[in-house]
Amino acid sequence: MVLMRFAWLAGLVASALAATPEQWRSQSIYFLLTDRFAHTDGSVSAKCDASMGRYCGGTWRGIINKLDYIQGMGFTAVWITPVTAQLEEVTPYGDPYHGYWQQDIYGLNSHYGTAKDLKDLAAALHKRGMYLMVDVVANHMGYDGSHNDIDYSKFNPFNNKKYFHDYCSVDYSSQGNVQNCWLGDNTVALPDLKTERNDVHTMWQNWIKYLVKEYSIDGIRIDTVRHVQKEFWTGFNKAAGVYCIGEVFNGDAGYTCPYQEVLDGVLNYPQYFPLRRAFSSTKGSMKELYNMINTVKSQCADSTLLGSFVENHDNPRFASYTDDIALAKNAAVFTIMADGIPIIYAGQEHQYKGNKDPVNREATWLSKYNTNSPLYKLIGKANAIRNQAIYASDRYTTYKNYPIYQDDSTIAMRKGYDGSQTVTVLSNLGAGGKSYSLSLSNTGYKAGTKLTEVITCSTVTVDSNGKVPVSMAGGEPRIFYPTSKIGTSLCS
Repeated sequence: MVLMRFAWLAGLVASALAATPEQWRSQSIYFLLTDRFAHTDGSVSAKCDASMGRYCGGTWRGIINKLDYIQGMGFTAVWITPVTAQLEEVTPYGDPYHGYWQQDIYGLNSHYGTAKDLKDLAAALHKRGMYLMVDVVANHMGYDGSHNDIDYSKFNPFNNKKYFHDYCSVDYSSQGNVQNCWLGDNTVALPDLKTERNDVHTMWQNWIKYLVKEYSIDGIRIDTVRHVQKEFWTGFNKAAGVYCIGEVFNGDAGYTCPYQEVLDGVLNYPQYFPLRRAFSSTKGSMKELYNMINTVKSQCADSTLLGSFVENHDNPRFASYTDDIALAKNAAVFTIMADGIPIIYAGQEHQYKGNKDPVNREATWLSKYNTNSPLYKLIGKANAIRNQAIYASDRYTTYKNYPIYQDDSTIAMRKGYDGSQTVTVLSNLGAGGKSYSLSLSNTGYKAGTKLTEVITCSTVTVDSNGKVPVSMAGGEPRIFYPTSKIGTSLCS
């Protein structure tokens, strides 16, 4: 039945490449840095010292050749870093391998490949019923040097100083300052565009229309959203014509959620911080996470269109806080089974341990694309049961995550309607955690319903009071789903 889900998606993509927010709700995203994911020749021994900040040789063609690896974890979409042409100098911080120091938005980064390679990547994904999401930057350009000596003629199409704010250093205590001042420093300057100008609006809108159409892009991830005036994003999102999700790097739901008034979705940073804290230690707070789930549901316009994550290239890897595999499993399962669109960062499936940028941008090929790692297998199972729940009920993704139980070390949550919902139970006791039992109410299951716990492939029966018996051990997560709907592909 999981295979039917991919067949269904293939038909969906074939009929509408410009994917809507409603279509993106049902996706699960694998996020990768193009330069760090795969070489064209499939090398697993090419050197890559992330601390050096240099190009390591990953390509769009390399991604195409490793789509089996990505799809093997149940992902239905791939998010890649910016594709635009970057500054060419080797700076004291290294190369723009990440794609955020652009100079020509109509050009492509030749280090990743050709226009044909990028188009072929989109086509290869669409053939599999998968979506392509591309990262974009509208806040700034990139320059090797100080703000005092910028050669604005290098920027296309913003080739005049009039298109940029005068230099000032960002002061995060002032929102106006955040929007009008420059990121970067005097080593690599990031000239800040005057996004309040009508002609700059038009130039960006024309470009995003071109990019999406030319390369058959299904979704857009937008960098540094809070550094641009909110009103700019309404027209940009409309011009893109596809689902747009913005990075608003702030853990306050009261600050972050309003950006969903101008963009389809935002990365769920309010949830990220309590999620990381809950599972990065056996002393983490489940109450804080429980409360934030409800806060985001109430304050964001639509929590089912947010991006759910516990790792990315801007924050320390989860495994840099703890190497406990059980805690890592729980964090990953929460990411996939909670509200919104799950995002797993390449290397997370191998417990990469890089701390802050740039060492958290390791080359995925150094894992030799091991499909037998515990997290690779677990992510595959979690995605598979989510995909099956979506296939079984077109209302699954719009049902807002309902936390039904919480104690000092456990949280349980329900997603979906009667008869086809999932119930997920998570623990932060870690791999050495004790065994214990729970009896969960408010699951929506009817008495006598047989359920399969998909991680252990064990079965339980809902008792006469409608409660689900749960056995926890070794700090492992649990995911329950009606046995009658699961088929044989997960637990044969």
